[in-house]
Amino acid sequence: MTKTKTKTQEKAPLQENNWETKDRSYYLTGPHTPLTLTIPGKHSKKHPLLWYDDSKKEQREIRYATNQNSPFRDKQKGESTLGHIIFKDGTLKVPKANQSLQKILSLYHPLLGKMYKEVDTIQVAKDDLVDLEVEIDALNLARTIDVDDAEAILRVELGSKVTSMSSKEIKRDLLLFAKKNPTLFIDLANDENVQLRNFAIRASESKIIKLSDDQRTFFWASNDKKLMTVPFDENPFSAMAAFFKTDEGIQVFKSIEKKFK
Repeated sequence: MTKTKTKTQEKAPLQENNWETKDRSYYLTGPHTPLTLTIPGKHSKKHPLLWYDDSKKEQREIRYATNQNSPFRDKQKGESTLGHIIFKDGTLKVPKANQSLQKILSLYHPLLGKMYKEVDTIQVAKDDLVDLEVEIDALNLARTIDVDDAEAILRVELGSKVTSMSSKEIKRDLLLFAKKNPTLFIDLANDENVQLRNFAIRASESKIIKLSDDQRTFFWASNDKKLMTVPFDENPFSAMAAFFKTDEGIQVFKSIEKKFK
């Protein structure tokens, strides 16, 4: 009795273990997003498209063929219809029906991680959740802030426009600011210097103090007596806020405060 030989089925590369069949999206990672960008879909001398199969101990040629199930040329049978891999506006969506292209892009293409990445939907969801939680925290904080603190924070965003706003307008714009840029809002709300910076700006707008044209020196507006020199490459009003905390600055602060009354 002769034994018939059974052909063993070739195993898929280890990269395909736990492969999930789903729609996938990809995005370009460079600083520029062209309207269209085509990346290599077949092997050539100019654009090598090879993947080293550790189980076979050999390089395998990758080729995107729209009528083939495998991304490897040695597994493609018959006539192949070659396709183009095109990113439009920096993105490429590949439906779950196109497993060959998905595997090329997600597992084997040499430009993966260098020119493009796959969208990680779980990470996106986590990031969205964190963003929503920060926004909620910012909005809740904005609701509890009094008008004086609100004015100081809004001055960073709106400048001198705040001076002419009503208290209701300030509270409204504060909530909008918290929603638009929650991280910056929370940082400003917790910055002990924001109030002092606002105080310095108000003193400048009220012509109690003045800043030189080169924004390096503060003077008393009444007699041009020098108050302080702004450190190089520092915001003038942030520098003045820090100055108010010094022994000399405390006296200047009290003097300005009296002029406001």
